[in-house]
Amino acid sequence: MDLQLKGSKALITGATKGIGRAIADTLADEGCHVAICARNQDEVDAAVAELSAKGVTAFGQAFDVGDGDAFKAWIDASAAALGGIDCIVSNVSGGGAQGEDAWRRHLEYDMLGAVRMVEGSMEHLEASENASVLLISTTAAVEKFMGAGPYNALKAALLNYSGALSQELAPKGIRVNAISPGPIFIEGGAWDNIKQHMTPFYEATVADIPMGRMGSAAEVAAQATFLASPHAGFTTGTNIVIDGGMTKRIQF
Repeated sequence: MDLQLKGSKALITGATKGIGRAIADTLADEGCHVAICARNQDEVDAAVAELSAKGVTAFGQAFDVGDGDAFKAWIDASAAALGGIDCIVSNVSGGGAQGEDAWRRHLEYDMLGAVRMVEGSMEHLEASENASVLLISTTAAVEKFMGAGPYNALKAALLNYSGALSQELAPKGIRVNAISPGPIFIEGGAWDNIKQHMTPFYEATVADIPMGRMGSAAEVAAQATFLASPHAGFTTGTNIVIDGGMTKRIQF
C-alpha cells in the first residue's frame, strides 16, 4: 500500500534510537522528510546521515527538550529546513526513575514537551493538508504496572491531553492520536537491561503477554506511520495499544 507520504514533513523528538528512531526510519522509507532531535550531537549527526541516505531531506539538532526556547528554535529551524510541517511525533520521555526530581523531569519532558511541540508547530500544522499530531504514551498509563511513579502518571496525563486536544483541533483539520506501546524490546534499551539484571521479572512479564513475546520498535513505527498518512484521515482521538494482548481491559 502506498501511504501517500512522499514529500510530507515530519518532526520526531528523541529519535536517534529506539521507538523514535524506528518511526523516523519508517517515515523516511515512505518518502517523508524528517527532522529529529536528541541530546547527543554525535548521535544526531549519525542519524541524520543515515536518514538522508534514504533519499529524503533530514535535519537534526541536539538540545534538551526541557529548554523551551531551544525547543522552539529547533521547531522553527526544522520547518525552514523541510519546507513546513505536516506531522509531529512527541516521543521523548524523562525515563523511569523515582523521586521528586523525576516527577519534575517527566512533567518537563513527557507532558510539557508535548505541549511545547504542539503549540510551537501550530502555525505550520494549520497550513498542512494532512496535519497529524502523534503522542507516544504507554500501557502503564491505562493499567497498573509496577509501582506508583511519575512515568505512568504523566503518560496518563498525556492521554487525557491527547483526547481533549483531538476535539479542539479537529475543526482545523488537524488529527491527534496516541500510541501506547506495551513492553518493547530494544537492544541496549530498558527491557534489555532488565533481561540481563532482573531476569525473573523479565520472564514473568513475557509470560503475561498472550502472544508470548515482547514487541519491536518497528511494529510501533508501522502504526505511527499509518496514523500519519492520509489513509488515516478520518481517525482522530484514538489511543492505539500495541502490547500483544498484555493489558486485560476491554477497549470500547
